[in-house]
Amino acid sequence: MVAVADTALAAADSGGLGHPVVYLNGQFATKSYWRRVIAELGSGYRHITYDERARGRKSRRSADYSFEATVRDVDAVLKARGVDRPIVVGWSYGAAVAVHWAVRNPDRVAGVVLVDGAYPFDWSDDAPPERIRRLFRRMAWLMPLLRPTGLTPRMTAEQMANSNIELNEIYGALGPVLDQVAFPLRYVVASGGNFGGGRDEMERMRASLDPVLTRNPHIKVSARVTSNHAKVLRKDSRAVADAVRELAATPDRPGR
Repeated sequence: MVAVADTALAAADSGGLGHPVVYLNGQFATKSYWRRVIAELGSGYRHITYDERARGRKSRRSADYSFEATVRDVDAVLKARGVDRPIVVGWSYGAAVAVHWAVRNPDRVAGVVLVDGAYPFDWSDDAPPERIRRLFRRMAWLMPLLRPTGLTPRMTAEQMANSNIELNEIYGALGPVLDQVAFPLRYVVASGGNFGGGRDEMERMRASLDPVLTRNPHIKVSARVTSNHAKVLRKDSRAVADAVRELAATPDRPGR
């Protein structure tokens, strides 16, 4: 358990002397989602995973579920495990956390892999706050039933909706953040729709990355895969692992 602010996070660290890789989960997902990627990479890497606030079975509740708190939690985990210059891998919500943390700490990161997330797309028309709140209110009855399994966070429907609304605002402001990237960054881009978002919405979101790729040579697409957003870590774990291997083989930037 990693103590931070008013909570504690359940973390796992494989140890070893391999290059450290830190995995950042989807918005309400758990560290178990990375098991196939970790298995694909194998024991040559040091794998560090953790469940965010109120996620999973053990991470504790908090008074603060904001995006900024989530970014600060990356520092807490790295400090607790004594990790320096990791490759940071984020999926979905975790992708946005990864790029924000890395841009603020460019000398502390070896590279970043973003898995179908952190696209600079403005969701304000497609996912207005009232639509998001309705969606989570409809699911509220199911959440207590799933909490013992760790599949649903120990957050209220309102807290989950607020987190999702904030994430949409973060996405809308990602363009300038991505323009600041001065380290190797690789995307693994999925296909199709997502829970709460249809195929057309998701493909327009992915297309918003194209101008960024033109502007910033540090950012590249490592792979475009056929699996959808929800299944990419399970179905295309090899593509995610290959992106990590690509960064691990990338020479350090000049002067380091």
